[in-house]
Amino acid sequence: MKRPWYTALICLVFICMPGPKPAFAAPRKITIKMASMVPESTPWGAAFNRLAAEWKTITNGEVELVVYHNGIAGTEADVLRKLKMNQVQAAVLSAIGLNPITPGVMALSTPFLIRNNTELDLILKDLKPELEQQINSKGFYTLAWSKVGWIKFFSKTPIFVPDDLKRQKLGTDENEPALMDVLKAMGFQMVPVNFSQVLIYLNGGMIDAVYQSPVTVGGMQIFGLAKNMASINVAPFMGTIIVNGAAWRSIPEKYKPALIRSVREMERELDASIQELEAEVIKTMRQYGLVENQLTSAQEQLWYDDAKQIVPALMGPAINQIVFRRIDTILQAHRAGR
Repeated sequence: MKRPWYTALICLVFICMPGPKPAFAAPRKITIKMASMVPESTPWGAAFNRLAAEWKTITNGEVELVVYHNGIAGTEADVLRKLKMNQVQAAVLSAIGLNPITPGVMALSTPFLIRNNTELDLILKDLKPELEQQINSKGFYTLAWSKVGWIKFFSKTPIFVPDDLKRQKLGTDENEPALMDVLKAMGFQMVPVNFSQVLIYLNGGMIDAVYQSPVTVGGMQIFGLAKNMASINVAPFMGTIIVNGAAWRSIPEKYKPALIRSVREMERELDASIQELEAEVIKTMRQYGLVENQLTSAQEQLWYDDAKQIVPALMGPAINQIVFRRIDTILQAHRAGR
């Protein structure tokens, strides 16, 4: 009868004794540093910040997503290297940045191949699972894909047909050699320039035109010097969020389904708003002097024909032939109504 009382007394004495006491282990905090070239002031920057807050809530603070906006982590090539070294654990990469991981993705950005959102949705539905598998097989995990709008030409003088652009110096990101090679093969005067120096190059006459998304052009005020925008879509601008395999494996399995759902929800929201946002940005730029050069169907066809002539010579390092042929086959059937 006395044993329970005696045991309790020993426990009480032990608790009251001076010295260190056993403690419950605190939850392990996991920090995921994500690099993004996108300005924080854009809808994507805001969405990434919301995502960071959601991940913290979902994991009760165990997983902290820290977003490095505005390209402060370096170029996409720098970021990819840092991903492999685990200096950053996640990144938002364009097709250019993903190209070293899965070369097939660059085919999505072949100039004048995919021409509108309907065609882009059709191609992504077919290719995304395969591209994600390729990315994941290289030691990464694909979290989401996001449309960032359409690349267009912005220039000092109007552009309607290819010859109009061939007379101008076209600025290209010095870190995008693959796309530069494609446009150079089409006969354009390509001038490598760091994107942060675009306004200086335009103002100094070193370049006359650039290709970029309207949202980026509006945010950087590029249209103040390159006042003309050709209506034709050059290529879709895509962003992909990937995380390195080690970081993804470090996250407790119980949280992953909810984390993935939060990213995919962000992806759906951005995709649903991008067309409206792009239209609104173009409308605002028009109010401040932007002139949209509206191409006719015949003028658009000149661009398509020019691109079709040079693409076969670029198969290999710049454009993956297998993926390109697959995209082209799907598009031809779609355009023929099959």
